[in-house]
Amino acid sequence: MSGKAEDNVRDSPTTMNHDEKHTMYDQPVSHRLRSLVRSLPRSGITLSELLHQVGSDGLLILTTLLTLVFLIPVSIPGVSTVFGAAILLIGMSRLFGRELWIPGRLKHRVIATRKLRPLLRKALRWMQKIERVSRPNRIQWLVANGPIQHLNNAALILGAVLLMMPFGLIPFSNTFPAVALLFLAIGLLQRDGVCVLLGHISNVLTMLYFAVLIGGGGLAARELFLRLNG
Repeated sequence: MSGKAEDNVRDSPTTMNHDEKHTMYDQPVSHRLRSLVRSLPRSGITLSELLHQVGSDGLLILTTLLTLVFLIPVSIPGVSTVFGAAILLIGMSRLFGRELWIPGRLKHRVIATRKLRPLLRKALRWMQKIERVSRPNRIQWLVANGPIQHLNNAALILGAVLLMMPFGLIPFSNTFPAVALLFLAIGLLQRDGVCVLLGHISNVLTMLYFAVLIGGGGLAARELFLRLNG
C-alpha cells in the first residue's frame, strides 16, 4: 500500500453506525485479538501499520499485557520504569487524541509475522482469563464519551506515574498501581464501568499506600537523626 493510500485510509471518517459500534463493544477482547492474528500478512508488518490496525483498543490491550508482569509483590527493579513510561505514552495519546509517538527508526521496521503471531496467541490466552472478571455495559455513564472519558484517560496516566515511582523493592509497590491499570484498561476495553470504578479506587488506595511509605520513612529518618544527635 502506498504512503498516500495509507494516509487516505487513516484520515477517512468513521462510518460505523450505532448498531455496529454497540456490537464492537459487546465483542470480547479475545475475539478482536484473534481477528487481528488472522489478518496479519504472511511476510510481515511494520510497527506503524500494526498500531494503526489495532487502534486505541489495541493500545489498551498492550497496557494490560504490560501490567501483568507486576501482579507479584516484588518486581524486577527498572522494569516498572520502562513499562510505566510506555503506558504513560499510551495514556497521553488517548487523552490528547493523537497517535502513539514512536521513534522514526522503529516506526517503519518490519516485524516478521512468524515472530509476532506466537506472542499475540499467548496474549490471547491471558485475555481469555482476564475477561472472566468483566461484564460489558455496567454503569455505562462511567465509560461514556466526554469529560468522564478524559478523567479515565487521566487515571491511566496517573497509574503509569505511580507504577514508575521508585519503590520497586517494597512489597506491593508495583502491584497496587498495576492492578489499577489493569482494571482501567479492561473497563475501557469492555465498556465496563464497574472495572473502571475499581481502577479509580485502586489508584486512590495506591496513593494512600505510598503516603504511608513516605510518612513512615520520614518518621524513621527523624528518629534516627534524634538518636544520632541525642
